[in-house]
Amino acid sequence: MEDTKKYSKSEISLHSSKKDCWLVIHGKVYDVTKFLDDHPGGDDVLIHASASGDATQSFEDIGHSSIATTMRERFLVGVVEGYEPGEDAKKDREPGRARVLQERTGPSSRLTDYLWPLLILALAFGAWFYSNYYSDEA
Repeated sequence: MEDTKKYSKSEISLHSSKKDCWLVIHGKVYDVTKFLDDHPGGDDVLIHASASGDATQSFEDIGHSSIATTMRERFLVGVVEGYEPGEDAKKDREPGRARVLQERTGPSSRLTDYLWPLLILALAFGAWFYSNYYSDEA
């Protein structure tokens, strides 16, 4: 990474439009202009993150997949001048909090997304049946 181009924050800030969009994530600079139309969250999300100056927190909070993390390296154009990795370097090697929670809960949490509505529907049907059955006997 010694031969990587270094960009000042003021230079990076000039690239925050739909025609020219750069993101800073963990001190690395990514030109995501060609990815704007393909981003699943829409181009506005990336443009807004670009304008904020540093998209690290936004990127981590979403809990991007390892595929997205690997994919972003295709857009790497350099690093932020004077950037000191510190904790960000550690975070870059670790999955985001949202992704950890997603991996920890796994597919079983998706099953409960379907079971709860079914349980509520069954209870509602049971209450309706009970009230109709016993109201007819009276």
